[in-house]
Order: sequence, then structure tokens, then C-alpha cells
Amino acid sequence: MRSLFIYLILSLWLYALPQVINEEIRKSGISKKDISIYIKEAGKQGRVVASLNASKSRTPASVIKVLTTYASVLKLGFDYRWPTKFYTIGRLKNGVLHGDLWVQGFGDPTLNAEDLEQIVSELRAAGIRQIRGDIVIDRSYFKVGSQDSSGFDENLYSAYNAMPDAMMFNERVVTVCVNPKEKKVHKKHVDESYKVVDQLEHVNKPCRGKYSWPRVKIDKSEVVPTVFLQGKISKRCGTRNICQVITKPYKSFYYALKDRLIKEGIAVSGGMKLRKVPKEAKALFTHYSDPLEEIISETAKESNNLYARHLLLLLGAKLYGAPATMEKGRDAIKYILDSRGALGDGKLKIDNGSGLSRTSKMNAKLLAEMYDDAYDRYGSRWMETLSIAGVDGTIKRRFRNTVVKKRAWMKTGTLRRVKNIGGYVKNKAGKYYTVVIIINSSKAKYRGAKLQDEIMKWLAKSTVEPGRSSTVPASSKTKVQPKKPVSETLFSNVKTKTVPVMKRKTKESAVEYYIQVGAFSSMPNKAYLVKISALGLPYKVRHTENYKVLIGGYRDEKSAREVLKKVRRAINGGAFIVKL
Repeated sequence: MRSLFIYLILSLWLYALPQVINEEIRKSGISKKDISIYIKEAGKQGRVVASLNASKSRTPASVIKVLTTYASVLKLGFDYRWPTKFYTIGRLKNGVLHGDLWVQGFGDPTLNAEDLEQIVSELRAAGIRQIRGDIVIDRSYFKVGSQDSSGFDENLYSAYNAMPDAMMFNERVVTVCVNPKEKKVHKKHVDESYKVVDQLEHVNKPCRGKYSWPRVKIDKSEVVPTVFLQGKISKRCGTRNICQVITKPYKSFYYALKDRLIKEGIAVSGGMKLRKVPKEAKALFTHYSDPLEEIISETAKESNNLYARHLLLLLGAKLYGAPATMEKGRDAIKYILDSRGALGDGKLKIDNGSGLSRTSKMNAKLLAEMYDDAYDRYGSRWMETLSIAGVDGTIKRRFRNTVVKKRAWMKTGTLRRVKNIGGYVKNKAGKYYTVVIIINSSKAKYRGAKLQDEIMKWLAKSTVEPGRSSTVPASSKTKVQPKKPVSETLFSNVKTKTVPVMKRKTKESAVEYYIQVGAFSSMPNKAYLVKISALGLPYKVRHTENYKVLIGGYRDEKSAREVLKKVRRAINGGAFIVKL
């Protein structure tokens, strides 16, 4: 009986709210029943500091993105790169491709117009000067339907409502540029998949209010959607960029690629087709995205919904095979987190992985346990993928002039009646805390944000000395070794290898850094190699199961990174460093 009494007293002490937090809740005017708080010393062994409704299931909004990004890191590693693969069927003779150019998308959400220079450069390096055939696109890796917008709210054509596609391009957003001073309207990128009708009236009025921005009307009743620009706009206004989700990304990619090819002197006689890449297709090259570390940072810091959706689908395909579906993705995230011991107890409904949902559910304690696992496993490398208070992302301005600046690493989540935040806070003595505050209330928008801010300021100002459990692990000790981005079994028709695995050398071996500038199924042509020599760079072609062109070597990473800048400017914007 005495043991039970002691247990109850300890439980009350452990999970009681500090008086400071109680007072801030009182001042906020938000009912305690609408608030979940879970604060503890960072790391799985850390002591609980405050807990309120920590196991109550609530709407997470975008804080759920960290489950998606963390599962991606656990499964793929920070250095994974998304592939987009190019093939041919037909003969290449005297620079003329007698056949089709095939493009297979695997859902790289970052593929954009800036990548076309490198892609066309690779085609030229392969010896192609003319394509007597079609550009055939394979977008079958995702099974996601044909919706352009999620329709989550009334802003149907806003970028945050963009739906995923295996052949993504420019994040599904088209940009119309309006130059009132010159009375000109044009598309930022060549794209015949939509039309623009300029109905603007230019007036000599101050550039403010109703004269400062065009009215935009979208008509999708026809096969080719139309953007109408209407209303009065001041001639004194600067350029206005109208960014909308109105067409298919694979169509935008096709028109932009074809235009770039023609500008580079590569004629294309055919049109666009949608088909699966056949087994007999010959691999030309693979275009790679930036590393996953950069992609998840963009996902978390800027709360990019499209990136989160693509990560969820990719994980589904990796675990359960293509084509990727939302159901496979949801199951994959849960399985990855659970199998690695990063998923706590409680109801978890992920929906689309982005948090742009009213059906997603989770509790504060479950989220905190995931944060603790990431903290213990990856330390500062993981933390820096989150928005840094007063520095970047969604909390760049929120904590700019406070004690929290540069002392918090957070993911925020906001919907109507929802204001959430979760991550880490470092106090003045260097002690780290895992912090999750979820507020689902009609008063959440402003009062909820202020309550969260005050709690985080209180933590940041404290001078409690760090214990062993709350010293941030160094990222250098936990850095993930890169893995192959594509499995042989998933892409049985692919003959080229993917981003090479860095091999760990023994202490006696001298590590050399190289810049991988290309990977080909056959020996790259002379013109490609001459271009490298002309820059005065040493190179070698390494033949294993494909031909990798490596520039270097360099004894230290700093030297390699200096040369990498030059290589990316002059040869291949997707070049990257490897250790041999």
C-alpha cells in the first residue's frame, strides 16, 4: 500500500505542470482541455518536465511532416538522391536518334526548369543531335490519379494544394509574368499545355489596393485550361508573377524540354506520348536530385506539402513495390518508425504525410518520442533540417528578436483552429529539451501562438546545467552512410547503376575525394571528355557495371568542394563528391 502511495505521489510530481506554464495557460484564455503539452529533457532517457493531455489524439497539421521526413532518413539515408532516367529505343547514327527518347520519372519533386541545362548537356554528351521520334514519358511509378489540386480549401490553384505525380516538374506550378510598365504578359517557361488571355486595363494610378495586382480567373472547362488576367492594374507597378496549379506537370516538362532541345540545336520531329518503358530500352543516363538531406530540410523548414506527399509515396514504393499508392506510403511510414523503435503509443493516422488534412491524428507524446529517437540517433544533423528560430523557415520572423533566436529547432503546423509546434529548445546553460505543444481550439491562431512562444522563452532563459542525456550528439558521429537510391529489383529494366556507395577505408588507407560528374551505360564519347580536359581538370573513367566519370582525386573535402563549384557551373549541375 505504501509503495502504491509513493508511486502516485511521484507520478503527480513527474507530470505536474510547472507554475509558469499554468500561469501562461491561464493568461491565454484557452481551455486546458484543448491543449496538449509534452516537454522533457532531450533524448529517450531524459526526464519529463511538463505533461498535459500528452496522450490525447489531436489534429497535428504540418507537424506530422517530421514523421514523413524522419522515416525517409531512416529508410534511405541523408545522401539518397532521386533518379529520373533517360532511355532510347532505336539506332543512334551520325548524331541522329532514329527512334524515341524515353523519360522515366520516379517522383523527384525538385525537378525544375533549371535542371534542363544539365539534362540536355547529357543528351549531347551521348552524341544526340537530332531525335526522329517522340518524347515518351513513363509516370507509372506513382498511382495517384489525375487530380491537379487536393481541393483542401477554396484556394484550389495555390501551390500548397498541388497533387503529386511521378513525372513532377516545377512543383506543378506554372508562372505567368505580368509587366505593367511595358504592358506585357508572358509565360515564364514555354508551355503549350495552357493558355493565357490578357484582359488587363493599365491605368495611371498609384500601385496599391485594387490597382496593385491582377485578378486571376482559371477556366478548366476545355482540354487546354486558360488563365484570364482581368481588372485594372497600375502602370507604376513592378513585375507580378502569377503562380498557379492548373496543368499536368509531365506536359509542362515535355514542352520545356523540347524547347530547350531546339534552342541547343537538337531537333525533335515527334510529339509526346505516355507509356511504360519497355524492357528492351537502352539506358542513356540518370539525372539525380540534390541529396535527401536538402529535400527534407525544404520539406520541414518551408512546410512543403508536395515534397511530403512525394516522400510518403516513395517510401511506399520502396517497401511494398511500385506503383506507389497513398495506402502503401502510410503503411510504410508506420512500419519504418515502429521497426526502428521510433514510434510511441497512441492513435496515429497519417493520411497524406503532409498534414494538409482534417483526418490526420496523433498525440503529443508520440511525436516527442519520435523527436527523441531522432535526437539520439542523428543529433544536430537531424535538428538542422528543422526550422531554426529567427534564422530560417516558418519561424524565421516569429522568434527573431527574442531569447529563443538560434536556440530552437522546430516544425510548425497551422490550420483553422489548429496551432502546433514541436522540436527542440536549448537553454542558456546548453541543456536541450524536446518540446511538443499542440493546440486545437478556436483561439489557437493568435493566443495559441503566444502561449507557445512564452513557454519556449521560459525554457530558453533557464540556466539548468545540462545533464548527460541532454547534450546534443555531434552530427559527425552519427552521419549516415549513403545508400543506393534505386534497388535492382524495383527497376529490373534499368541497366545503369545509381549513385555509388561510399566505401569505408581502413585507417591505414588515404581517403581521396573525387567528383562524380557522370554515369553512363557505355563509354562516354570523346567530346564529353575533351570538355573536362579543356578545363584543366584531371579525370578518370571507372568501369564497374557502368562507366563513371570521376574528376580528381583530392586529399581533402575542402579542395574537392572548391572544384565542385566549377564543375557544376561548366559541366554538370548535379555533380557530387564521393570518397574512394
